[in-house]
Amino acid sequence: MAELKKPDADLRRTYQRVFEICVIGALVFMIVAFKFFPANSGGEKVTQVSQELFNVEDIVQTKQENRPPPPPKPPIPIEAPSDDVLEDIDIASTELDVNEVVDAPPPPKVEKVEEEPQYFVAVEEMPTPIGGLVGIQKRIQYTQIAIRAGIEGKIYVLAYVNTEGVVTKATIIKGLGAGLDESALAAVKATRFKPGKQRGKPVNVQVSIPIVFSLRN
Repeated sequence: MAELKKPDADLRRTYQRVFEICVIGALVFMIVAFKFFPANSGGEKVTQVSQELFNVEDIVQTKQENRPPPPPKPPIPIEAPSDDVLEDIDIASTELDVNEVVDAPPPPKVEKVEEEPQYFVAVEEMPTPIGGLVGIQKRIQYTQIAIRAGIEGKIYVLAYVNTEGVVTKATIIKGLGAGLDESALAAVKATRFKPGKQRGKPVNVQVSIPIVFSLRN
């Protein structure tokens, strides 16, 4: 069986009395503090500030310049009605005659394209210039620009020789410039060749011809 506490040892009996005494003491302390120490109360301090005077000036309002109005848009041209009266147009009949005989359209014209002749690169007998390379060198003309610049060297010309030994076309494989390329082409085109042959028959052949340009000769 649990033991009971003695009434004299129970502290809860004095809680209410102690609380009341503490509240009364706190109120007495607050009354004494506000009565004897009013300067320490939480009142707000009012500070005096000197008033500044200022003058109000009238501000002149700026005038906005009136901009000129934009130019008027050009009027849209309107076609005037024509006084001419349209004549009546007779429309032919649109009915299809099934029994009508229609001629066949003519055949289209076929244009014949001439094929370029074929030139061989290597044949049994290559074309050779009549008079040799010396004859071509005699037709060479040095230009004044090349003489002043002292240009020397070798130009390679690719000549297209037909079955009659005539040069039909010539191009520069390696040139020197200064007008010497044109002089070499003119000399090769003015030269006749012995036509190249394949199996005893003359054929079209392209041949490379070296031309030497030298100022010593």
